Amino acid sequence: MNVLATDVRKTYDDVTALDGLSLSIPSGATFGVLGTNGAGKSTLFRLLVGHDRPDSGTITVGGRDVTDESRRIREHIGYLPENIGFPPALTGREVLEFHATVRGLPDDGRIQRAIDRVGLDPAAADRAVSGYSNGMQRRLGLATVLLPDPSVLILDEPTAGLDPRGVDEFHRIVEGINDETNATVIFCSHALAEVERLCDRVAILHEGSVCTAGSVEEIVGDTVDASAGRSGLRSAFNELITGTGAEAAEVSR
Repeated sequence: MNVLATDVRKTYDDVTALDGLSLSIPSGATFGVLGTNGAGKSTLFRLLVGHDRPDSGTITVGGRDVTDESRRIREHIGYLPENIGFPPALTGREVLEFHATVRGLPDDGRIQRAIDRVGLDPAAADRAVSGYSNGMQRRLGLATVLLPDPSVLILDEPTAGLDPRGVDEFHRIVEGINDETNATVIFCSHALAEVERLCDRVAILHEGSVCTAGSVEEIVGDTVDASAGRSGLRSAFNELITGTGAEAAEVSR
């Protein structure tokens, strides 16, 4: 499904979170949404999944307006937030069974398919979540949002806190999901190297609007990362947003 935002504005009290944001995400793309803290990324995701409404402007998913048809649209969206948590006494399989029941999903083998797709060890699936590592928690979180076979998958900082091996494994899972399902994947991360690896298109948000958007190659262009001796999205980001400074360093970690 394609995602289209047109002149979207959203304020909270006296804070402008989105200021005329317009964005087009093609169906089947793996699309990176970047920006410093406070750029509007989380607000955009809340609007996409119908947790909030824009003050003005429109957002459509698959041609349907999220304001008018939020419940129907949520059936096609899987959203993995940055901070996830599960009842520690439940097993991974019980967590998935609960999520399937809440969403009214049939017991047609989808729980086992989700376990297999994210590479959660069968024995681990039947252990209490209290004993899960951070990487296993991330896999389980991804499995919960894959249960309805979403057409749009939103991943907000999905590799935060993972070690390098865990990051590589998570990347392979995401790449496999995109290859198998042709879902539209919206990927948000402060680790710009992984965005460069996974995403074919990118939008950079700044102060509630889109600073630039296009293919990774178009945005990187001839920008050279002097510290790494090569072209890179990090350098392009820093030049577009701040040039140098604390905010740029924060998103480059």
